[in-house]
Amino acid sequence: MVPGPLVFEPIYKPRIWGGDRIFRHFGRLNRFAEPIGESWELSDIPEGRSVVARGPEAGRTLGQVAAEWGPDLLGDVALLDGCFPLLIKFIDARQWLSVQVHPPESVARRMGGDVRVKNEAWYVLDADPDGAIYHGLEPGIDRRTFREAMISGRIEGVLRKVPARPGDCFDLPSGTVHALGAGVLVAEVQTPSDTTFRAYDWGRVDPSTGRPRALHLDEAMECIDFDAPQPPPTQPRSHMGTVSTTVTRLCACPSFIIEKVRMAEGTRRSVPYDEPVVWIVLEGGGRIVQKGRGEPTAFSRGDVLLLPAALGEATVEIDRDTQWLEASIPVRGSIARTEDRP
Repeated sequence: MVPGPLVFEPIYKPRIWGGDRIFRHFGRLNRFAEPIGESWELSDIPEGRSVVARGPEAGRTLGQVAAEWGPDLLGDVALLDGCFPLLIKFIDARQWLSVQVHPPESVARRMGGDVRVKNEAWYVLDADPDGAIYHGLEPGIDRRTFREAMISGRIEGVLRKVPARPGDCFDLPSGTVHALGAGVLVAEVQTPSDTTFRAYDWGRVDPSTGRPRALHLDEAMECIDFDAPQPPPTQPRSHMGTVSTTVTRLCACPSFIIEKVRMAEGTRRSVPYDEPVVWIVLEGGGRIVQKGRGEPTAFSRGDVLLLPAALGEATVEIDRDTQWLEASIPVRGSIARTEDRP
């Protein structure tokens, strides 16, 4: 049987700053008493290994499938530290997340151990009217000013505050100090790492310990280049389309490319890839029909699908107006057959 799309069981992560918005937004059943801050939809790291939810591969981990399928799953994409090179999450910030930073390559190498690079991007799924994020530093902020702000909690005018609206996509390269704002729900595309250095945590107390959560101010400051220009929160968008389909480039970096795809009700198009691609379904639904696969793979709002490189002859059939985020990993030549894209 030819390899087919993979859908995984969500891995729910309780967080003191989380809530229940992931469940409400996607119409999922919430069986948890504690607040859920993250749902890991596709993960291949020790802190959470995704298990296939349905189909012939149900019950197997992403790592097991990758080991067996090899190039049929990965094409020319390489594993990253032995892991599938993307991690996909939904994040519900009922409260502000900590002010934090992830290590760039040079710092991760110097620190060693389990410290891994973490480049990421946020796509805003939903947000309160005053939703915002912090992204980078205001002009002229030096090491001393930043340290004093993190210790005192007086961060206004130190961190760059950016409004967050549904449909916004924020690029967060490693080394960028940031915080996700209260009342914002995002889809996160990132490299496979759980390394986070907290610089400030709003004075929160962890109810499980009765003590504040650990901070890593020195490590965080080691990751920030105070002399470099701050990266812009968003990237310029580009568009291409047909009568029934549009594709919008939201974000591109050496680790991943994110595009937003829209297809109208009744559309039938061939699936043009020969490298792995992840679909994060925002609205609508349909199915992927493969030659030699048997039952089609149905998808709907909130599903995250990993399409293998060796998908073969496949068609996507759209039941109602549908939108999804498409995350891919840059390789030499990028996604193949780009002239056949929708």
